[in-house]
Amino acid sequence: MNSRMKALAPLAIVAAAAFIVVIVKATKPGVEAGPARVNAPLVSVIEVQPRELQFTVQTQGTVVPRTESDLIPQVSGEVIWVSPRLVSGGFFEAEDPLLRIDPSDHRVELEAARAVVARTKSEFARAETEIERQRSLAVQGVASQARIDDAENAFQVTEAELREHTAKLARAERDLDRTEIRAPYQGRVRSEKVDVGQFVSRGASIATLYATDYAEVRLPLPDRELFYLDIPFNLSGERAATDGDPTEAQPGPEVQLRAEFAGEPRTWAGRIVRTEGEIDAKSRMVHLVARVEDPYGQNGTTGSAPLAVGLFVDAEIQGRTVENVFVLPRTALRTDAGSDVVYVVDAGDRLRFKTVDVLRAKRDDVVIGGGLRPGDRVCVSPLAAAINGMAVRIVSDPEDEGRLGQQQQSTEDAGGLDSAMAQRPK
Repeated sequence: MNSRMKALAPLAIVAAAAFIVVIVKATKPGVEAGPARVNAPLVSVIEVQPRELQFTVQTQGTVVPRTESDLIPQVSGEVIWVSPRLVSGGFFEAEDPLLRIDPSDHRVELEAARAVVARTKSEFARAETEIERQRSLAVQGVASQARIDDAENAFQVTEAELREHTAKLARAERDLDRTEIRAPYQGRVRSEKVDVGQFVSRGASIATLYATDYAEVRLPLPDRELFYLDIPFNLSGERAATDGDPTEAQPGPEVQLRAEFAGEPRTWAGRIVRTEGEIDAKSRMVHLVARVEDPYGQNGTTGSAPLAVGLFVDAEIQGRTVENVFVLPRTALRTDAGSDVVYVVDAGDRLRFKTVDVLRAKRDDVVIGGGLRPGDRVCVSPLAAAINGMAVRIVSDPEDEGRLGQQQQSTEDAGGLDSAMAQRPK
């Protein structure tokens, strides 16, 4: 009896379980049929409008003087006076005396030259009188041809000597005047190597000067960046003349130079005045030259900070102005089959791919020249997989913004995982 009960126990358990399943199925609530819910991705959009935009080009360069020259004496002698401005960093005006050389020897040479010229003038006058007398006697038939020839030869010799000694006199006067060396232009002293009592020789450099009426900055620029600038230069590098007045040169683009000087940010205004003659074959760079008037403020045309020679500056060149363009965040620009596209959300909240004409793409924004219409809603959210015509949901409340942030984080994580899988060694 006990063995029979043990054999029937499993069957009883199975039967009880089946009974319970039947009861649960019979008492469960019914499922109501309804429309399928589509989980469309959330996107953020901006409504675009055309605008006018002026391009700018960023570059850098070093300030250099427009003219730099060595100060070289044209006569030899002992230095008897040096201007207090002839020191490293000293400023001077045009025609300021900078140095004087002992003029004693040159005064002696000048007096000697004057004496020689006076004697030669006397001999020339005598030769001139003699040739006139011999010609008069020849007319009367009492002068021989030989005496006439001698008189003419003496006249020509004394005339040549007079020209020679007159030229030497002029040189002696110039040498005496050159014992005082004057500044060739308004400028500043870069370096000097002369002092009182020193003997200087003709042709030996005694100082280095540079002009300060204006400074120049040589600005390297990729040749493709010239598209954004209005620089109608001719082949000589000079600005082309205006149509109204061919004798008046058209001003170049404005340039803002920025640098930190004396611990504070400074700004200087200048203009592009010319381009250099050729493109660097290795770097493919074009060099523009910007000019800043009165860089040291000597004429009161600049601010308190001087634009010192050798200063490294950042330059922003004002470019040409374009109309009816759209400026979008850089994240709005996509690539589809090698073309530049943006995602536009239509009136039915569906994604549409539009091919656009990109005028300029920078790190933070992009300038679109064609392909969009005013009022278009452009998607600026990252999408892992976008299909032309897919439904999307527009962010409209704070809860949507929170979900959008989670969605973007998931997209970035997926992108990072895909990148890691792509870089994993096989």
